[in-house]
Amino acid sequence: MGIPRGPGTGSDTGTGTGRIGRAGHRASRALTALRTGTGTLPAAARRAVRVTLAACVGFYTFLHVLRLPVPATYALFAAVALAVLSRIPGTGRQRSAQLVRVLPVACVLVTLGTLLAVRNWAAVAGMLVIGFCLAFGAAAGPRQAGAAPGLQLLFILPCFPPFAPDELGERLLGVVVGILLLILAEAWVLPDPPEPSYRDRVARAAEVAARCAAALAAPPYALSRAAAEEAVAAGESLRPSRSPEAERPAGPGVRERGSAHSGLAARTLLARLHALPVPAAGVTPLPESLDLLRGVEAAAREIGALLAAPSAETSRPRGPDGAARLALAAARAGAAAVVPALPADRRRQASVLEVADAALVLGEAVDIAVWGRGAVGDGRDTGRFWYARRSEPYLWWHRLAAHAGPRSVYFQNAVRIALALAVARTIAGLDTLPHGFWAMLAVLSLTRTTAVQTRHTVRSALIGTFLGAMAAGAVLTLAGTASTAYAFILPPLMLFAFTTGPLHGVGWGQAMFTNVVAMAFAQLSPSDWRLAEYRFLDVLIGSGIGLVVGLLAWPRGAHDELGRAVARLLRAAAGEVAATTRDDGPAGSEDLDSAEVQRALTLAESAYAQYQGEAQRPAGPGPDWQCALMAGHHVLWGARRVRASPGGLPAAPVAERRMREYGAWVAEGFLTASERYDVLRRAAAPPGRSPAGSGPEEADSSLDAPPRYYTALAWLDFLTADLVRMAASHPAQRMPVTP
Repeated sequence: MGIPRGPGTGSDTGTGTGRIGRAGHRASRALTALRTGTGTLPAAARRAVRVTLAACVGFYTFLHVLRLPVPATYALFAAVALAVLSRIPGTGRQRSAQLVRVLPVACVLVTLGTLLAVRNWAAVAGMLVIGFCLAFGAAAGPRQAGAAPGLQLLFILPCFPPFAPDELGERLLGVVVGILLLILAEAWVLPDPPEPSYRDRVARAAEVAARCAAALAAPPYALSRAAAEEAVAAGESLRPSRSPEAERPAGPGVRERGSAHSGLAARTLLARLHALPVPAAGVTPLPESLDLLRGVEAAAREIGALLAAPSAETSRPRGPDGAARLALAAARAGAAAVVPALPADRRRQASVLEVADAALVLGEAVDIAVWGRGAVGDGRDTGRFWYARRSEPYLWWHRLAAHAGPRSVYFQNAVRIALALAVARTIAGLDTLPHGFWAMLAVLSLTRTTAVQTRHTVRSALIGTFLGAMAAGAVLTLAGTASTAYAFILPPLMLFAFTTGPLHGVGWGQAMFTNVVAMAFAQLSPSDWRLAEYRFLDVLIGSGIGLVVGLLAWPRGAHDELGRAVARLLRAAAGEVAATTRDDGPAGSEDLDSAEVQRALTLAESAYAQYQGEAQRPAGPGPDWQCALMAGHHVLWGARRVRASPGGLPAAPVAERRMREYGAWVAEGFLTASERYDVLRRAAAPPGRSPAGSGPEEADSSLDAPPRYYTALAWLDFLTADLVRMAASHPAQRMPVTP
């Protein structure tokens, strides 16, 4: 006979316990995903929690506890502006560090906005000047670019009637509290998992280069297929477009510039190792070449260890140059003085010398990236690292001055934003729009760098704002003046809004943000459904202003300007290659084309830096801009080495003819590449155009020529490899097969 089961016993209990356990397990997994997930949803959810916590703590404390509506408003908008409208890249700790630097700037902007609200013309002039300055500051790097929209809002918010200088203290109090709460939330609440830094990527590339050099220094003196693929992958990982935005070395400072050159030098070293000529079967390379490769291995491992050391920035046990790099420099000088008997050995030795030079340049760049100006002594030639002894203010001024012209997209974007804000402020002042700053907020959040992007963004935003206004109007009508209901609705609404907005695009973002501001303003003063109407009207006006100004002021983005800058660089490189291979003067002579390459390279690097921070772009197929910049460096550095090599260009007619033909062929290849990168000339460029002439013949290896000839030959071989890589990465380009 079975025992009767009462309620709450037996299988029912087990089933209930199992359900509770499964629910607890799902909740635990969701919490773990929230804390450690690296996808878009966990990242957006973490940020939503942080901004909601910071904004609501300040808003509710000032409004419902202290009964101070002005500080409550500014605490709310300070947190939302710098966490939602701004897109400061990096982890929570990195963003909190940037917010500490932003805090005094925010206070200054609130003060200026309050004082300029005295007259409409003063407010419009302030919008024009300060709007331009804040937007133009994006030229300094991604972090400054990310913070600019939020700072713009903190200037816009107090720059509206009524003119109330007596409220300045309360406004500053709210801003300071809101930003401090956001700093604490970013630093301690649900910290983001760390991402590999650009330094880590360079360190990994150095280790890969060390393994490749070790393989090339031992039989069979060639890279295996797996090693070659690893070298290519490590080089590709150094493309800044494949790095997190916060880790891209795009800033104007000494260390940022050194990090950028570290990536270029590491890619150069890997490319040189990958393209090193393989000796004939059964032939042992020269001892000097093998010693150089072993030296490159040791130096690369030393560089990787330096970058991986956690105390690298505060510890310098062996000085700027490590022992392995000093030994490599000495071995390189000794090998350069040796003239092999066989021409084939001379050519390979010249290629190995190129590898050693790339390793030494990588070491110099890494020193600067790690130690800054301390890496370069007073008596040390900075050469290509001209910035190493410059002060930070000078480098900032140099970066901003380089973009102070209509060919800079930073300048174009700043003019576009400043004009749109000034027009929006003029209309808001003349028509006395209720909550007119929402129109200016729409200008900030919806204007894009191209007219096409702005049009698509505005269309989605207006649809989303309309639907959001309808929902907000319904809530305001049903709840009436019951501010307690709005107080309970706001926090979960903010969590949902700031999570779904980044996931589903600008339409969802505008719809949810419309409801957020409606629930917040309904607590500040009695409101009805017309608040939602004003919101839609203001967004409509701001969107229209952004569209018109975007169509009139440089409707194209950064891609065109970067194409022009890179095309100029490649044209200058073509002239330098042709001049160097025609040069029959004494060793160490210089050519005027070198200065032109240097100037063009500086402009192209600046354009590339602004291209990285100007917009979020997927790391998909497209032109390898950094490959073109690398080619410019290779032209500049290689030309100097060719001119510094002992012995003039060959006096033998055959060798001289072949040298000039090869140089002319490579120069023509750079001209062809420049036409493909220059978007204005691309349509007019003849399809399938190839460089004139032909590459070197195999018989070149039998010529009895001085070392300078073989140095130039190795240099041109590597430049040809650069041309092939540029062709492979550029879908519009047609380049010939490597000769």
